[in-house]
Amino acid sequence: MKFTSTIKVTGMKFSKGTMDNGQAFDSTKVFVETELDASKDTAMGTACAEYGLGKAEEYQKYKHLAGAFPFMALAEMEIVTNGKTQKTVIHSLKPVESVKAGAPGGKNVGG
Repeated sequence: MKFTSTIKVTGMKFSKGTMDNGQAFDSTKVFVETELDASKDTAMGTACAEYGLGKAEEYQKYKHLAGAFPFMALAEMEIVTNGKTQKTVIHSLKPVESVKAGAPGGKNVGG
């Protein structure tokens, strides 16, 4: 299921290399301010959730924004599953503006 959402990006990191067993790894992670589940009245506010954004080369596309964090972005996202569990991945980010600390989190704009 693909959708577009306006999100607040609070951080990014990449990892690339080879583990001791010879297996290669190559990824970029995006940290997004996300509402906590308040449905059971045991949580409130926001936390940062980690989403995948392709390989390490994706990180380089946003490196020029280092002084602009956090920033708002239009994200093309997709919910995928292996049949047992599901996860949300980000396919692309388009920064739309800088935000001030304490600004509210992102909201879904399509689905």
